[in-house]
Amino acid sequence: MPSSILRNPLPPLNAVRAFEAAARHGSFKDAAEELGVTHGAISRQVGLLEEWLDGAVLFRRLSRGMALTPGGEALRAEFGPALERISAAAGHHRNRRGEPAAAVLRVNALATFSLRWLLPRLALFRKAHPDIEVRLTTSNEAIDSLSEDYDVVIRGGPDTFHGYGSYPVIAERRLPVCSPVLLKRHPLKTVAGLEHHTLLHVTTVPKLWRDWLKQTGHAGLQPAATLTLDHFYLSIQAAIDGLGIAMGPTTLVGDDLTAGRLVAPFPDISLPARTYFAYVPQRGRPNPAGETFREWLASVAEASVGAGA
Repeated sequence: MPSSILRNPLPPLNAVRAFEAAARHGSFKDAAEELGVTHGAISRQVGLLEEWLDGAVLFRRLSRGMALTPGGEALRAEFGPALERISAAAGHHRNRRGEPAAAVLRVNALATFSLRWLLPRLALFRKAHPDIEVRLTTSNEAIDSLSEDYDVVIRGGPDTFHGYGSYPVIAERRLPVCSPVLLKRHPLKTVAGLEHHTLLHVTTVPKLWRDWLKQTGHAGLQPAATLTLDHFYLSIQAAIDGLGIAMGPTTLVGDDLTAGRLVAPFPDISLPARTYFAYVPQRGRPNPAGETFREWLASVAEASVGAGA
């Protein structure tokens, strides 16, 4: 019988670490500073552990601070030495291998930005910084709605979030793009010629074509057909596949324009868009790898703009 079947289930390790630090300090605030996370993250992890323990109460909230319940005291007595043993075992293994531990960098970025711009360049970062392990998560949630803590969060901006520094990464505009094969079949010499084409829309920004056509003086133009998709990366792929003409954010289609997979029939007419920013938490102990990654983002973005990508 496999040993995994006999092994007792383990509680979430992050919850154990959060509880042990809070129990040792007698404070969620001090535990958050030690672990480099927010007070709310410690509270959520302790709550998760209490839920895992079938609703056990581990802390009593007092008028001034908090105190462990008897059950919490019992867990602290077990968890503290267990975590020390895990740390010591990992350290011994690392020393035997003679290799430094990789720094873990937690990055959260917009899904389409990750797919179309960040991932194709991430190998460059790994080559330049093999000692940093990037853990990339994609999300479109607002920063203050994220349920976990990250070293770098990439969103549009400029915005202000309490406890975060903001740093511009790359600016973009939006303009029509399509497959060169499509233009060979149906040439497009003027904006009025769009009435013979399919326009690709994105549900999250439904007014892009309307605003662009209004800017060109063709607000009443009726295309031959429309196709609506729910993400930018789908509309871009549909344009590459010759299904129609998309409104392409320059950052997300730059590589495709350079490679010739897409062309911009009206390169001089574009709409403004938000700049991508790197938001870095300023609370607790900052992760040095976050600063390294932020500086790398800026340098690669500058190179991309210079290359027209």
